[in-house]
Order: sequence, then C-alpha cells, then structure tokens
Amino acid sequence: MNLITIFAILFPIFGFQAISFEKAAEEIVQAGISLNHHQLCPATSGNFSQRLDEQLIAVTASGKHKGELTAEDILIADLEGKVQGSEKKPSAETALHTMLYKQNSEIGAILHTHSTNGIVLTRLLGFDTSLITEGYEIHKIFPNIGTHESRIETPIFENTQDIPVLAAKVSTYLEEHPLTFGFLIHGHGFYTWGKDMKEVKNRIEAFEQLFECELKIRTAHGSK
Repeated sequence: MNLITIFAILFPIFGFQAISFEKAAEEIVQAGISLNHHQLCPATSGNFSQRLDEQLIAVTASGKHKGELTAEDILIADLEGKVQGSEKKPSAETALHTMLYKQNSEIGAILHTHSTNGIVLTRLLGFDTSLITEGYEIHKIFPNIGTHESRIETPIFENTQDIPVLAAKVSTYLEEHPLTFGFLIHGHGFYTWGKDMKEVKNRIEAFEQLFECELKIRTAHGSK
C-alpha cells in the first residue's frame, strides 16, 4: 500500500477525499470511455485530471484517444506540471488544470471536453465574452442554486496556444467571479470541475443540456 493510499484512508483533505493513483487512473479511463461515447472528445481531443493529494495530480498523457485510454496513459504530475516517474508528456493544457487546483483547494477533478454544442455556441456568439443561461431547472445541480429562477454566466475566453497566458486570464476571472462553474474557449472546448469525478461528470451533463438548449433556441430565433 503506497503513501497516497494510506493518506486517503486516514483522513480527507482540502474538502475532498484524497485517493490512490490506481483509483484515479481507473476513474479517468472510465470518464474517457463515457465522454467518447457521447462524442464529447473526438479523436485525441480533451484532457482530464484528478487530484491525488495536496501536491500531486493524475493527468492524461498528450495525444491519447480518450475512448481508448489505459492506466499507462495516466501520468502523475506535481502542481507545477512536472511529471513524476515517466518520460511521457502530459496534456499540453496541464497548466490550466494545475492553476485550478492551486486556486481552489476544494477541486478534486477536472474535465475538458470538445463539446460540439459548446464550440458552435462560441462561434455563434461571436465577440461575446460569456454565455448567459436563465430559467433552467438544471441550474439546481450547481451549488447555492435552489430554483429555476436563476442566472448562470459562463465566461468565454479567446483561444490561444500560449497556455500559461490563458491560465492567468482564467485565474484572474475566477478570483473576481468565484461562483463560476466552468468556462468555454472560443472555437475550442469547455472546462468544468468538481469535488470528485462523479460531481464533475454530472456537471458536464448539465452544461451539455444547457449548451444544446441554447444552441437550438438561438438557431431557431436566428439571433443571439
């Protein structure tokens, strides 16, 4: 039994339950199968991670098909993105994951998809910097929302290959808007997070319904 496993058994930390690398890898592999089945991570797109303890995360390796992941495709990295015990490269967007973990100690898992609905919405919204959804029952899945009479603002960031710059912009936004549950990247995809893999998968499903509804409404109306 390794130290991470022992630590997880003894006590939870930072508002989430620390887990073994083996369990995290299995949950990430299963998330990949599920998201690929729903066509949310075509080809080798997307990246996933899960917090192991206060210093380490499990994260998908770069260039792997998310519907065909194995435990060997999951790496251990520290919160600076440095891989431990492997020569494989982590996802190119690992800096976004590590920024989120460092900024919010309650985050236990992160999923990044290439949702077609989300991508098309960012194209449709043009230069808008956020997607506003109002009046949806599914809003109640998010913390501190107990009614459909609610409003959620999901920011949209411009796409860039300079991930540290993007991470800094997202970090600043989240500091100023702590009740944010995910973000879109223009023409690229979507990020959301949760205390564990179960919660973040539920949030993916909730956001997908919001994206699909908004896309259909805006397309039918022929306007924003």
